[in-house]
Amino acid sequence: MKDSKVVGTPLRHHTKLSIKQCPQSDEEKSKMEGTPYASGVGSIIYGMVCSRPDLSYSISVISQFMANPGQVHWQALKWVLRYLNGSLKGGPKYKRSQPGRDALEGYVDADYAGNVDTRKSLSGFVFTLLGLD
Repeated sequence: MKDSKVVGTPLRHHTKLSIKQCPQSDEEKSKMEGTPYASGVGSIIYGMVCSRPDLSYSISVISQFMANPGQVHWQALKWVLRYLNGSLKGGPKYKRSQPGRDALEGYVDADYAGNVDTRKSLSGFVFTLLGLD
């Protein structure tokens, strides 16, 4: 994946993964047995835990299918790897952007019934200290 085309987001905005996309036939299952899906997800999680919070949502979505990943799930994992390929040289830079402004800011977002299978919502939050550029 090191020579892959770079993408600008960790997961496509219209990506909706579902349990219905898991392999159904024995032929599909045998084809997916050779893909290193769990290894790829585990490698990304290792880097995400302390230094890449931008990957947390996409990893939470694709890791739900570790037991029986399908071709669509594999394509989503490769998309995340393509994003990583283009974002390895960047990183967060902390500095106080406006003196006198509050040092701690919080942001929250949620989707309404975003899980295709269970119709459960997902929410997330981020806090910044002294701004983030």
